[in-house]
Amino acid sequence: MDKEVEFLKYIYQNAKMGIEGIDDIKKHIETDELKELIARQKSEYESIANDAILLLNKSGAHEDDISALSKAMSYMMVNMKMLKDDSESNIAKLMIEGSNKGVIQITEKINSYTNVNPKIIKLAKKLLATEEHNIEELKIYL
Repeated sequence: MDKEVEFLKYIYQNAKMGIEGIDDIKKHIETDELKELIARQKSEYESIANDAILLLNKSGAHEDDISALSKAMSYMMVNMKMLKDDSESNIAKLMIEGSNKGVIQITEKINSYTNVNPKIIKLAKKLLATEEHNIEELKIYL
């Protein structure tokens, strides 16, 4: 598999993991303000995932969804942690932890994928900026 396709698939899967995490946690959110914030964040992940799909399709490839195991593990982790504490602070903490993981992973990928299409780098940096922005927005709930 060519490295540009590999990188795009990674970007897609990373954005999809953000969507999955939000879907897993949103049923625990009670306030409209936090629900709206999380909905905006999900929309941004969806936009990035869609952009990755478009670039993949232009290259003749298609997206690979995240594994059922990854989805199940995310769901179980969120629900186990919510059993102990379903406060907004804990919800924000879980979301920040996920975004921190995303920051680390996408930064590593940006640094390792050199000499790729600038559109792919731009999309990866958009994902990185989204993760960083999400963290900042959620800090007020800690």
